[in-house]
Parts: sequence; structure tokens; C-alpha cells
Amino acid sequence: MPRLRTTAAGVLRQMALACLLLLLAVPSLANDYPTEARVDYVLGCMASNGNNYLTMQKCSCSIDVIAEHLPYETYEQVETVLGMQDQRGELGVLFRTERGMQDQLQALRQAQADANLRCF
Repeated sequence: MPRLRTTAAGVLRQMALACLLLLLAVPSLANDYPTEARVDYVLGCMASNGNNYLTMQKCSCSIDVIAEHLPYETYEQVETVLGMQDQRGELGVLFRTERGMQDQLQALRQAQADANLRCF
């Protein structure tokens, strides 16, 4: 049975292949948002900024940028927190004051700020 020798060129090829695979994997992470969530965001964004074709393009760009920053699971959690903050009583206080939830809200706000700079 022949022995495999690792040459410098072989190592470089393996490293280049690994880097290529990593580059291909990163955009797929931004596509983990279901179509329904993207459409819901775009419709809400358009309702706030004007219902025309240009606004639709900007809002679509915006959710794409947010998807680059946050995995869908985090986005979904933040949307829940935002919806629950308006609740009265202890439940609402929990969603308004819990530190982990505030950190997630801050991450969404930063993603939205980047989206505003890049898309609007």
C-alpha cells in the first residue's frame, strides 16, 4: 500500500478548498429566514415608509442586511420581546428589564442601523 505524502502544494490546495467552503457557507446563514418572515418585515416596513416600488426594494434590502447580522432564531426572539414589552404587569416588566433580552434588542437595533445606512 503506497504511503501518502503531504506536499506544500497539497496543503495549500486543502487550505484553499476549506476557505472556499467557508465563504460559501456564510451567505447560506443569511438565508435561514423563512419567506413569510421576510414578507412580513417588508410589508411592515412599507407601511411605515410608503407603499411604492422603491420602498419595497429598500425594505427588502433592509431585511437582507438584518439577516446578515442576526440568525433567524435570534430575530424571532427579539420580535417576541418587542411584542411582549407592551404587556401590563409583571410579565411586561420582565420583557422590558431582563438584561439578556435587552442585549438582543440592542443587536437588532444595530442591525437595523446598518440596514438604514446601506439601504435607505
